[in-house]
Amino acid sequence: MPELQLLRAEHAPALLAFERENRGYFAASVPDRGDAYFEEFAARHQALLDEQATGAVLFHVLVGDGGEILGRFNLVDVADGEAELGYRVAEKATGRGVATGGVREVCRLAREVYGLSRLTAVTTLDNDGSRAVLGRVGFGAVGSVTIDGQPGASYELDLGAQLGVSYDLGA
Repeated sequence: MPELQLLRAEHAPALLAFERENRGYFAASVPDRGDAYFEEFAARHQALLDEQATGAVLFHVLVGDGGEILGRFNLVDVADGEAELGYRVAEKATGRGVATGGVREVCRLAREVYGLSRLTAVTTLDNDGSRAVLGRVGFGAVGSVTIDGQPGASYELDLGAQLGVSYDLGA
């Protein structure tokens, strides 16, 4: 069963493989990271770990049974009991509840481990999958945004209102 883990140095090889294997898939819905991201991956990975050590961000990877990375689930701009959620899932893992389960689990961690009370998220209007995941987990649309020139929506989740929800990666 996949396990959501806080990003660590030893995740680097599997994370790089995840990003390379899914580069084209991700670029269809979000801006491409560019060649420099891959060329400078080791330094960028260390910079993420250094930033995470400050507590301002909490990066997670969903690790499959074979050690491969199936997704990234990040909490950024962590402050005052709030954070913004961002995530991406491997193309081969889509349609199996992986994104929904990962988002549920990171929401559980946000509330129970990190003490957060509110999460926000944004997605483009044409990203039906992401919008469906956010809705299934309980995020409500609260406004319109523009993301890299594309129309989008902003979402919020009150984690205090989610106390009765069971977060199960298998869901």
